[in-house]
Amino acid sequence: MDETKRNRPLRADARRNRARVLDAAESVFAADGLSAAMEDIARTAGVGVGTIYRHFPTKDALFEAIIVNRYERLADDADALSAAKDPGEAFFELFTRMVDQAAAQKAFADPLAQAGVDIKASTSAIGQRLLAALERLLIQAQQARAVRDDVGLPEVIAVLSGSCHAAEYAGRDHSVRARALAIVFDGLAPPR
Repeated sequence: MDETKRNRPLRADARRNRARVLDAAESVFAADGLSAAMEDIARTAGVGVGTIYRHFPTKDALFEAIIVNRYERLADDADALSAAKDPGEAFFELFTRMVDQAAAQKAFADPLAQAGVDIKASTSAIGQRLLAALERLLIQAQQARAVRDDVGLPEVIAVLSGSCHAAEYAGRDHSVRARALAIVFDGLAPPR
């Protein structure tokens, strides 16, 4: 495929089909595991298998697109939360969503890593956007006195990273994840 054709924007129907495939793939993989057949994804999306392969030539390409799509949705959520009325609630909501995302992403990221795919290359711009939104929400939450003022973005990232690993450890036990986040949030709150 030549460079001009590859960089051309998708037609509206092709964009819709791609979005339907991504949504269906997430749903089918969640229900049936990562070894689910592309035919099942096509059936769920209401498209032909050829449509899937036109957008995603391999299952790894589909996994990567799911991860990128999730990061994009999270970044959009982060931008929307920046306009929330309660900055503290918005900060902790984004933190929670990022932890939940990390737990869900692991299932897709591990096979990609094993296949030698560097997902960081695909998500670096979105990651920078997320960090900027996280920092913006942190500052707003600190100004609203919802987060202690002696915590900077590096500390938040360190605690976020640890919370993401804890979420992976907790697996499907949402009560462990919720309790771990409550402990972290108590530590980020200003002293009483």
